[in-house]
Amino acid sequence: MNKRFIFFSKLSLLLVLFVILAGSVVRMTGSGMGCPDWPKCFGYIIPPTNIEKISWKSKKEYNEGVMILYDEKFYNSKEDFVSKKSFNPSNWIEYTKHDYTEFNAANTWFEFINRLIGAIAGISTLIMFVLSFFQTKKNVKIIIFSALVVFSMGFQAWLGKLVVDSNLAPFKISTHMLMAMVIVCLLIYIIKKADA
Repeated sequence: MNKRFIFFSKLSLLLVLFVILAGSVVRMTGSGMGCPDWPKCFGYIIPPTNIEKISWKSKKEYNEGVMILYDEKFYNSKEDFVSKKSFNPSNWIEYTKHDYTEFNAANTWFEFINRLIGAIAGISTLIMFVLSFFQTKKNVKIIIFSALVVFSMGFQAWLGKLVVDSNLAPFKISTHMLMAMVIVCLLIYIIKKADA
């Protein structure tokens, strides 16, 4: 069982490093607002690939929470409905968390891939935590530190939401990056302890 735990510890570290790499690509390409909402992207689980997907259309079925770009503003649908011939503001809530109103498919997908790798890394750390209870050498420190990693991953996701909601405030971006480094250190410590 120790081998499985070590495998998932190393996989978690590798995935977290990929998240950091993906985050740096997001930063370098200016894709941080590629998804203006969180945790979904324009209200979708799988983000749009072109502006047509988020442009308002008449006689179209919209699901609650889906985001559109209309008259240079983002709106979220209040509920599931089918649009009429003309835009009806009573079906929509203007998205006012920030004044970002652009759509760039490449930026959207850079940001989405960053989030996707983060979610996979989170699942890997959760599996690592569960396996920490079944190690052949039960080490309470490893269990505690594994729990700390899972908590840190959840906290990191929340920080990611704050970064988006703040329209990429520099202090929040720095805190987000610092937390990633803390997670890397925790995982390295766990791997060293488990291998000992």
